[in-house]
Amino acid sequence: MELQKHPKKSNSTLAELLMRVDDAHSDVSGNNTPADNRVVDVGFGSTSLPLSNPFVLSFTNLSYSVKVRKKWGKKVENSKVLLNNISGEAREGEIMAVLGASGSGKSTLIDALANRISKESLKGSITLNGETLESKLLRVISAYVMQDDLLFPMLTVEETLMFSAEFRLPRSLSKKKKKARVQALIDQLGLRKAAQTVIGDEGHRGVSGGERRRVSIGTDIIHDPIVLFLDEPTSGLDSTSAFMVVKVLQRIAQSGSIVIMSIHQPSYRIMNLLDRLIFLSRGNTVYNGSPSSLPRFFAEFGHPIPENENKTEFALDLIRELEENSHGGTKVLVEFNKQRQARRKPRTIITRKPNFSLKEAIIASISRGKLVSGATNESSLPDFANPFWIEIIVIAKRSITNSKRMPELFAIRLGAVLITGFILATMFWQLDDSPKGIQERLGFFAFAMSTTFYTCAEAIPVFLQEKYIFMRETAYNAYRRSSYVLAQSLISIPSLLILSITFAGTTFFSVGLAGGSAGFFFFFLTILASFWAGSSFVTFLSGIVPHVMLGFTIVVAILAYFLLFSGFFISKNRIPLYWLWFHYISLVKYPYEGVLRNEFDDPNKCFVRGVQMFDGSPLGTASEAMKLKLLESMSSVLGVNISGSTCVTTGKDLLVQQGISDISKWDCLWIIVGWGFFFRVLFYFTLLLGSKNKRR
Repeated sequence: MELQKHPKKSNSTLAELLMRVDDAHSDVSGNNTPADNRVVDVGFGSTSLPLSNPFVLSFTNLSYSVKVRKKWGKKVENSKVLLNNISGEAREGEIMAVLGASGSGKSTLIDALANRISKESLKGSITLNGETLESKLLRVISAYVMQDDLLFPMLTVEETLMFSAEFRLPRSLSKKKKKARVQALIDQLGLRKAAQTVIGDEGHRGVSGGERRRVSIGTDIIHDPIVLFLDEPTSGLDSTSAFMVVKVLQRIAQSGSIVIMSIHQPSYRIMNLLDRLIFLSRGNTVYNGSPSSLPRFFAEFGHPIPENENKTEFALDLIRELEENSHGGTKVLVEFNKQRQARRKPRTIITRKPNFSLKEAIIASISRGKLVSGATNESSLPDFANPFWIEIIVIAKRSITNSKRMPELFAIRLGAVLITGFILATMFWQLDDSPKGIQERLGFFAFAMSTTFYTCAEAIPVFLQEKYIFMRETAYNAYRRSSYVLAQSLISIPSLLILSITFAGTTFFSVGLAGGSAGFFFFFLTILASFWAGSSFVTFLSGIVPHVMLGFTIVVAILAYFLLFSGFFISKNRIPLYWLWFHYISLVKYPYEGVLRNEFDDPNKCFVRGVQMFDGSPLGTASEAMKLKLLESMSSVLGVNISGSTCVTTGKDLLVQQGISDISKWDCLWIIVGWGFFFRVLFYFTLLLGSKNKRR
């Protein structure tokens, strides 16, 4: 009702549009204000600040080139120009569309404006209201919608937007107001019928392509950014869905945002929604102006647009024809545009009030409800909307919700551990303490410890599937990278506990391992620590490798080397010095040595007595009497009485034979745990250094 009364209100923000909901049954002060006229109070700042001037994003002489190596492996490199002195401006309340054929530089220009190209490579200047736009500030006040819809497949539309609200909106905003904001945004995006439908993927049916695209936009406008960048938001959509998407973008622009998007070939209806066009051809500007001026431009150029033809289709066809058939390409059209721009009178730039900086303008905009996550007071623009512990909770909650709807993934891993444990339990059933039993125990421990690491390989696809979602969200400060690492570490622990108790319970008593309940507890802790170190190692690798299959190949190869140098196949004393370093970094070494100490560290337990010392040798088949005579002969030669019951080899002797004599079993356990933390830290630095998502 209020919107109908003031249809031309230019200072109304999207935050105000979205928050006109019934937050209470009556006004706190007792006023009988109609419900339709109430505005949810965001509680940030006051309205005493002066109104800011309309935001204007200007860019001047943007140039960007990349080096391209010649074919056939030659070292000579050529430079390919992707942007060549591109200039223009985008204004608050307008949609600026960048058009051109594939390879014209549309996405490159969007990336340049969105600070997705390194400063060393991009030439030119970008300003907002006349002030240089720093990358740190841009991340706070803007959002970027990628061409691909990067969403969690098993979350519903409402859940996806709600999690985005919890990331983007500050903790000071109540849960009720966040929910009201999400519900209003669902209506604004035309997603009410799909609100309870999962996003879906190749294996799960979900929302349509147009709805998915609108959800992607919704996740980035939940905090009402001042500047919104979109890379081909209509790509792959039918004409109706594409029109609905651009219609939503028009509402966002009219609410007080700058909307800049690339688009391949807009329809006639979409053209009526656009305010400013930039046509590019191989990195050059061939037209910069309003859609209404397009017919006059081409008429002056000598190629008038036919009356009943789509203006953009004609322009793009003409540009492509010049590129392919003209000797100079579109050079004539580029020069004509430059001359025309030089003849035109410069647009009147609205000057800002004295001493009214860009930051003050942003704070003033926040005080009116814009950029809800931008500040909690009028003097600061924090980088993140929430403290890190809130981010950890939200990330963990979202991952758990998504995983719960795909229980088959954990069930398969649990089944693999259970089957492996069952096979080991039946293969090594109730081993005795004979020399043969000792060798079998060593084999069991080596296989069991390496298995715990191999079963962790399933963690490789987890981050690779979320990688681009993570990069999109962290690029514009939805949450900290450290929060993501901590959250992923914490939510992995319950599943590791279940896997560990399953494997330990299946094998320990069935195999007949020593130590009783205390021994079982240490064996369980070692399995848990091994799962922890293994999953951390695999998670770290997933932050480096680009593809799942490559990740599996590397993991299998490295774990094989870890097993080779663990001390099972060859003891530490026999490993060449130039490979000894690998023995100490082997992840399998420490759990293997720990469980061996747990098994053989009892000083009162004997494993080889008298005649048993001949087992496994050519004399092993001799009669008992012959073995006793041999012991008598050995006793006389050695001067030591060795009878059939004399203890020849204790557990400590076995450990020495295996080269295990330097660290205790508890030290082994803590080292395994330390490896897990070490790889999580490496994973963090991998994300910090490798997820900048910028062109060079």
